[in-house]
Amino acid sequence: MMSGLTQRKRNVASDVLDEHDDNYNNNNLSSNNNGGGAGSSTAVDRDRDEKDDDGDDKQGKRANKLTLMEEILLMGLKDSQGHLSFWNDNISYVLRGCILMELSFRKRISTVSEVRKRPFSERLLQVIDDRSTGEVLLDEALRMIKTDSQSIASWIDLMSGETWNLMSFNYQLKQVRERIAKGLVDKGVLRTEKRNFILFDMATHPVADYSVKEQLVQKTVDCLLGRGSAPSKQLVAMCCAAYAANVLENALVGLNHVQREQAFTKVDEMLQAWASMGEKAKAGGCDDVMAGVLSVYTKMDSLL
Repeated sequence: MMSGLTQRKRNVASDVLDEHDDNYNNNNLSSNNNGGGAGSSTAVDRDRDEKDDDGDDKQGKRANKLTLMEEILLMGLKDSQGHLSFWNDNISYVLRGCILMELSFRKRISTVSEVRKRPFSERLLQVIDDRSTGEVLLDEALRMIKTDSQSIASWIDLMSGETWNLMSFNYQLKQVRERIAKGLVDKGVLRTEKRNFILFDMATHPVADYSVKEQLVQKTVDCLLGRGSAPSKQLVAMCCAAYAANVLENALVGLNHVQREQAFTKVDEMLQAWASMGEKAKAGGCDDVMAGVLSVYTKMDSLL
């Protein structure tokens, strides 16, 4: 696997100081109470406005929270050109695995309990909650998984269209990258432009909000260089998926050679450990679905 390393994130002082001096006479008390009432009303209005603003901010953050698939696509996109590398053959396949992990993170799917334990990638999937996720791609995949019993590896293949079974072509998810990009456009992270590539015109999606990508890159680098606290399972999944999709290099361009080698060594070790669900992975919240998808990633040609 080491050869894979060469390929390369108030107290609003609503202490409305009601200092009731005993030395004040009744008139002063009355005037103070009247003034305090007006002041209190103003303070209450101000508090209500600020709470509304806070609520709007939280709703905005929730609306702009990126899915695992969106993070991988965003990392792979060329910022100003708005498209992926034409030579990247891995990202489409990896994105199907990200869909399964995202559904697992949202407690929509799990593996079927069996007496005989299969390898993680061969464990069968089942739907445990068929409520809508609010993401079209996830809901489409959820409906498909509900109709058939297939293993983790098989579902990734089927959703990628990598099957010789003519009866299974209806399981292929179409235009995944473009649909993910349009989702990022809706969230204000990307914008849409049409570019001419000599022989054809193509819709591209340059970065519109660079702060989102900068945060993505920073948390990736911090994770792989061991900065900060232990990473969440979502962050581990993102780093490993980016590695398998050959887009991790885009997050490490600002590092020197030694740091980049350190980062690739770390992600390679992380992928192996979480794919086999070691003790550290279990403690980090890794489940069968995540281990199964990462196990599929370890067998990809780009990492062998």
